[in-house]
Amino acid sequence: MNKVILMGRLTKDPEVRYSSNDSSLAIARFTLAVDRRRGRQANGDNQPTADFISCVSFGKTAEFAEKYFHKGIKIAITGRIQTSNYTNKDGNKVYVTEVVVEEQEFAESKKASDQSSSYYNAPAGGNNNGGGGSAPQGGSGDDGGFMNIPDGIEDELPFA
Repeated sequence: MNKVILMGRLTKDPEVRYSSNDSSLAIARFTLAVDRRRGRQANGDNQPTADFISCVSFGKTAEFAEKYFHKGIKIAITGRIQTSNYTNKDGNKVYVTEVVVEEQEFAESKKASDQSSSYYNAPAGGNNNGGGGSAPQGGSGDDGGFMNIPDGIEDELPFA
């Protein structure tokens, strides 16, 4: 079985390209920063760490990512790991491992996402809660604990 479930933040806006054939398939690539669990470190260092996972999505999933995903947004994805290789222009063999996204969803409210975006885009030394660790979470809003749906996608929802 090849199944991956990840939750993390986009390190930058997705890069979207369209295939050049008649059907013009959208292909989105992005990197997800996924926090590692912090345990006791032998050297006493309890600093948060993250893995940076390369992801790719196709078709409607890629188009959705292009339209609604941006740097700093927290998303949850499911998919599968895919490995491939190619020879680059210098003649070296390059090995690639990435997650092919099959499902994706927002993992926090729009309000919290907007707060974390400003957190991630703040200049170094700016007012960003000291840097490092997780972005501040909303939660005191009146959303009742439910995730807000971005404006303008009501027609795209399967359960409208």
